[in-house]
Amino acid sequence: MKKNRLGSSDLLVSEIGLGCMSLGTDENQAVSLIHEALDRGVNFLDTADIYDDGRNEEIVGSALKGRRQDIILATKAGNVRVPGQSGLTWDPSKQHILSAVKESLRRLKTDYIDLYQLHGGTLEDNMGETIEAFEQLKREGVIRYYGISSIRPNVIREYVQRAQIVSVMSQYSLLDRRGEEEVYPLLDEHGISVIARGPVASGALADGRDDKAAKGFLDYSGAQITDIRHQLRPLVSEQRSMSQTAIRYALHHPAVATVIPGASSRTQLLENIGAAEAPSLTEAEYELLREMTKANLYTQHR
Repeated sequence: MKKNRLGSSDLLVSEIGLGCMSLGTDENQAVSLIHEALDRGVNFLDTADIYDDGRNEEIVGSALKGRRQDIILATKAGNVRVPGQSGLTWDPSKQHILSAVKESLRRLKTDYIDLYQLHGGTLEDNMGETIEAFEQLKREGVIRYYGISSIRPNVIREYVQRAQIVSVMSQYSLLDRRGEEEVYPLLDEHGISVIARGPVASGALADGRDDKAAKGFLDYSGAQITDIRHQLRPLVSEQRSMSQTAIRYALHHPAVATVIPGASSRTQLLENIGAAEAPSLTEAEYELLREMTKANLYTQHR
């Protein structure tokens, strides 16, 4: 498995990571999937404190036993689930971050986090206070590096200018190219890596998932996605499936260090990891893929 440096850090992450949100709450099955991913060269695991109300971190923590030194572990904080209330509240305060990290460490059964990420962000936040919290945790050795998870260009620009972030996690696929032209070049210029989530667009670009395609994705109708899938077929072969082609698209951008597709089954996991051995896109193939979504390009920053 090829490894790439994450931003300016000394973290070398596998180009295919594992987004742990989709693993489910069956601990035996989830731990088995994580171990299989690790055995096949994946070393980057991403979770968050709110996934399954913290249960996801606990399961990842169980999977880490005896293998912590081989894993680049990432989690996130900033969202709060208030008991008795629906939805989430946003709290990027220093007090919350310093408190949340302790709970994440407990659930993950570790004494440090390789990459701690702000799970969102707005221009109304007290960014100075947020950055201060991350810098303090870094000085104390609780975290090694920090980044943000955001699709908001203005927020990303502020953190690029004001903080020592090494990464930005962003939804990125052939059907969601927000940031590709506007933000990713800025990150590349500053030596900050993109962690690409959702490379197969919630299954809309996955093999055999005509049902997902029919439901549409973002501003794309089901008919438009079905047409794009039809156009993708000439690029699909025995060496590279449709979902692997989609993953290779995300990896083609120079700012992207790793993609983190999720998996809820062994079949999905192996399909995703197989993209590491699939042929990279040629420049001609890459431009062809860009062209086929150009007419309905989704670039809105919401």
